[in-house]
Amino acid sequence: MWQNFCLKGVYKYGSSNFLTNKGYIQPFRTFKKINRSRVSTPGPPAEAKKGSLVPTPFEGIRAETGPIHSSSIKKATAFTIAFSVGSFCGASIWEYENIRSRLVNRAKTFNSIFRNGQRKVQNFKNDFEYWWNSLPKGDRVFAPILVLNLIVFGLWRIPRYQPMMVKYFCSNPAARAVCWPMILSTFSHYSLFHIFANMYVLHSFSNIAVASLGKEQFLGLYLSAGVISSLASYIFKAACNQPGLSLGASGAIMAILSFVCFEYPDTRLSILFIPMYTFSAAAAIKTIICFDLAGVLLRWKFFDHAAHLGGALFGMFWSFYGRNVVWPKREPLV
Repeated sequence: MWQNFCLKGVYKYGSSNFLTNKGYIQPFRTFKKINRSRVSTPGPPAEAKKGSLVPTPFEGIRAETGPIHSSSIKKATAFTIAFSVGSFCGASIWEYENIRSRLVNRAKTFNSIFRNGQRKVQNFKNDFEYWWNSLPKGDRVFAPILVLNLIVFGLWRIPRYQPMMVKYFCSNPAARAVCWPMILSTFSHYSLFHIFANMYVLHSFSNIAVASLGKEQFLGLYLSAGVISSLASYIFKAACNQPGLSLGASGAIMAILSFVCFEYPDTRLSILFIPMYTFSAAAAIKTIICFDLAGVLLRWKFFDHAAHLGGALFGMFWSFYGRNVVWPKREPLV
């Protein structure tokens, strides 16, 4: 689920609870409108210029708004291509090094067992390595992603870091910094329910995805989908002239979900808390794509539907074409 704070409303903190436009009640403070003339405006103020500031849901912190210029979209597109290519190149090299390392370690282990008998775990490092290697491959990829998301979630709770978080960990096509927030926002969650829901879904599909792709290709797909979904969000906001802040791992997770559903369409899925109702993976992903497509066409603001749709389409692309055509082309690089 992709958090989206719209910049067109101008607010000031009051007390009690507040409701974000994702529909989640947060146990913090509510907004008090202080400029009612702008609240009903369907987009940013006409007089806003690139780099002008408006209040955010964080006290004393302002975010950049104004027209979204084509140069920002061009920079974001170039960054997306470069980052995606770099991610898959890095994953290819990582895969090669892991294979080489396993071969070397097997030879050393065989010699050690032959000479010294059965190996024994003697210290904490060996205990941790033994436990870590006993985990499923999907959990070994999921755990570092979870830790990074928890660290960023913790940084949101520190007031002095919030200006930095708004600037670099929220994607915003109207800001001066448009590139790095595209990937950093993928690891950024503000509400507890938001991070719980995203990490729960990612963990549910990580094992089957890693078993199908391998941990290296999985990570390349996840990181690339993060920036591609951000680019889709940028393009939609530019087309509608509706700048806003977005954050969350939903776009990347949608790519993993979409890949698994198209690879294993007959898999039975269920919804958290109501496991008695099941449905096929094919039906689930088609429903999700149609829902987000409707959100884009009707300009719903409950979620960042463009980011969701971009991630889902990239996952579908990787299922039908990427893993069989694009990924094998890494061999010359390796």
